[in-house]
Amino acid sequence: QVQLVESGGGLVQAGGSLRLSCAASGSIFRLNAMGWSRRAPGKQRELVTTITTVGSINYADSVKGRFTISRDNAKNTMYLEMNSLKPEDTAVYYCAARSTPTVDDRYEYDYWGQGTQVTVSS
Repeated sequence: QVQLVESGGGLVQAGGSLRLSCAASGSIFRLNAMGWSRRAPGKQRELVTTITTVGSINYADSVKGRFTISRDNAKNTMYLEMNSLKPEDTAVYYCAARSTPTVDDRYEYDYWGQGTQVTVSS
């Protein structure tokens, strides 16, 4: 089994920054790709960014140039640095992982965290 625990969410003004963390435990060898997804009120889930064990990365167009994903394999932790935040970034952010080592988001995630709220005020 795999456990994913997010932290770092909160309230920030537009233009500000936040850093989310996702700590993984359990069967870590399964986590060949990890990513962040978000769900805003009344909207469908949006895949934000994915990173593989070897460092392949993709980003949703809505966050390119503002968000940066990274992972520390030694610490089994993934990060999301969010800069120039906008009110439309307000959502619950979920950490996710899959065993398939690809950034192709046509592949489903196998594991999910509980989510952390990010609220950006205008």
